[in-house]
Amino acid sequence: MATLLYKAGLFCFRRRWSVTALWAGLLVLVGVLAAWSPAAPANDFSMPGTEAQRAYDLLDREFPELKADGATARVVFHARHGKVTDAAVRRAVADTVADLGTGPKVARVTDPYRTGAVSEDGTTAYATVSYEATGGELPADARDALMDAVQDARSAGLAVEAGGSAVAKSGGGHSAEALGLLVAAVVLVITFGALVAAGLPVLTALLGVGLGIGAIRALSGPLGLGATTSALATMIGLAVGIDYALFVVSRYRGELSAGRDRREAAGRAVGTAGSAVVFAGLTVVIALAGLGLVGVPVLTQMGLAAAGTVALAVLIAVTLVPALLGIAGRRIGPARPRRGRRGRDAGPAMGERWARFAVRRPVACLLAGTALLGLAAVPAASLELGLPGDESKPASTTQRRAYDLVAEGFGPGHNGSLTVVVRPDGGGDARSTAEALAGRIGGMPDVAAVRRPAVSPSGDVAVLTVVPAAAPDSPATTALVHALRAPGLERDGHARVMVSGPTAMNVDVSEKLADALVPYLTLVVGLAFLLLVVVFRSLLVPLKAALGFLLSITAALGAVVAVFQWGWLGGLLGDAPPGPVMSITPIFLVGVVFGLAMDYEVFLVTRMREARVHGAAPREAVVDGMRHGARVVTAAAVIMVSVFGAFLGSDEVMIRTVGFGLAVAVLLDAFVVRMTLVPAVLALLGERAWRLPRWLDRLVPDLDVEGGRADRAADRPEPATGHGAEPGSGSAPLPSRRADEGARR
Repeated sequence: MATLLYKAGLFCFRRRWSVTALWAGLLVLVGVLAAWSPAAPANDFSMPGTEAQRAYDLLDREFPELKADGATARVVFHARHGKVTDAAVRRAVADTVADLGTGPKVARVTDPYRTGAVSEDGTTAYATVSYEATGGELPADARDALMDAVQDARSAGLAVEAGGSAVAKSGGGHSAEALGLLVAAVVLVITFGALVAAGLPVLTALLGVGLGIGAIRALSGPLGLGATTSALATMIGLAVGIDYALFVVSRYRGELSAGRDRREAAGRAVGTAGSAVVFAGLTVVIALAGLGLVGVPVLTQMGLAAAGTVALAVLIAVTLVPALLGIAGRRIGPARPRRGRRGRDAGPAMGERWARFAVRRPVACLLAGTALLGLAAVPAASLELGLPGDESKPASTTQRRAYDLVAEGFGPGHNGSLTVVVRPDGGGDARSTAEALAGRIGGMPDVAAVRRPAVSPSGDVAVLTVVPAAAPDSPATTALVHALRAPGLERDGHARVMVSGPTAMNVDVSEKLADALVPYLTLVVGLAFLLLVVVFRSLLVPLKAALGFLLSITAALGAVVAVFQWGWLGGLLGDAPPGPVMSITPIFLVGVVFGLAMDYEVFLVTRMREARVHGAAPREAVVDGMRHGARVVTAAAVIMVSVFGAFLGSDEVMIRTVGFGLAVAVLLDAFVVRMTLVPAVLALLGERAWRLPRWLDRLVPDLDVEGGRADRAADRPEPATGHGAEPGSGSAPLPSRRADEGARR
């Protein structure tokens, strides 16, 4: 592997302008195809295999006018003085209902006085607006018309608020990405001490993201990729694109410092750091593509699109980066030696000093790091999953105010009514079956009300609206959903009963994601373990990497629970209340953090492995790997923490949750696991860390990630190419890795 990449690096450095022109041409081609492609379709938020989705599908067939899966809005009227039944208020409400009915994509609007949607005390009423399009498909002018009608209805004596899926705006700005790029640029300038060297990783990362997003847009029509498919690809593409180019550029400058000429330094950088990039990229691709196991179409699309963007980042790092290094020439120089005051040698860097401490006190470091992660992970045992709705919005938003008004006027369950679909077996009478079922449901605990059934035009299906007594996100409502689905309800009417609605769908999605977490984690960690066995030719090193990841991800989930579920550090929540953690958070954290964690693991440990293969003692190899890799991994981690931390400024609690979880996970994994536990464990294991059983050694292919064969290839005489070699560009021949291991045995 290293030899192949070494030759590729030499070729790209030599043919720098052709390679750069090829990538630039590819970017132009993808941009043209993306511009010609139709707009991306709305995301498919269906949940195949769930009861709620099956009920939605049945309602679409039997009640097409209901638009069961369409967007909805609840417009709440609250009389500050008097009652909503007063004549003046009734006229204002009637005018608003008429105004709402003229909006784009509106299917129907209910009149609160006809539907009985008036509170017992007469101070609050609400109208429901149903749309022909789903929340993802609803155009902006429909949302604007809704909010304009709400604003026009407000007066000194009448408060009008709106909530529901039609109110929430899809998408958002790119301030987080811009802030992340700004932080990345600053960190890279500090790391490299040169603007050109710092700008190259950012430039290549932007190119990779541009190609990825353009390809997603061009393929959105043929493959049905949703409008938000590119969200994960953008975030991950920037992260790994900067990381991978950073690794190669850092190694290139190190090779220049060792006396290599620029062409040879580029080849060696791609052959060594490039090998680490390839295998780190493979682990990220495995983690992201594995999101397809969850069975949620939008997650599958996002995972595959992000995996493709990561693959592009790998290709750019091993082809375009050496070409740009050749174009930059002397503008990217060797790594400068650290200097102390008055120009004196500053001595070992912080990374090397820390590594020497860790290998001298491995037990203390291991116990301290594990205790810290274990303590942070304790709250994860109380993890509660859900899909936050309007109740999780900040108190300053109209959605939250509408939610609170309904809860105060009608009871909390009115914010999450359940739709019960009844279909008698053998063509029985749907109305009588539904009425009998309604009586039985009305006597169940945690049920506030059951409304009269509506029957489909065919007479085969009836729909009941069940109002829970508790809030939509409460355990009591979840238990009610399961109770309504229990087989006992069907015994008298011999009917098929399905429970749907947004609340039931949230329950199904949360349970589906929770059930998929363990299989997903097993697949991702298992495949990555096998890959790392090949990379490091060891069983203990991959095992240590997997266990370290599990520690960091559990600790990150614990931090998320403490802040967003328990309410610690309330400033991060703004004025939003604590509540269940978003269902997608654990599996999302696993996929993203696993990829980034393996980046740091592969880059650090391959340098240690390289030093060991080249003859260093086990503990000295650990120090050598940290000497060369700690600074780069620190820079990469600081960039990622800053990028993810920027999402804490979002108005959405869900976005803040994901950003906080990712920032904490990367922080703990990079600094506690990779740069504390890893050197401590390897120091304790000594030579055993790098051994394979003999029978397995014969089966595992030798991919030469450390570049021993590349070194020997560099030493072979080559025909003159017109590129002069600087003194010290060669290196002494090194024994092959297997021969070296055999000699030690």
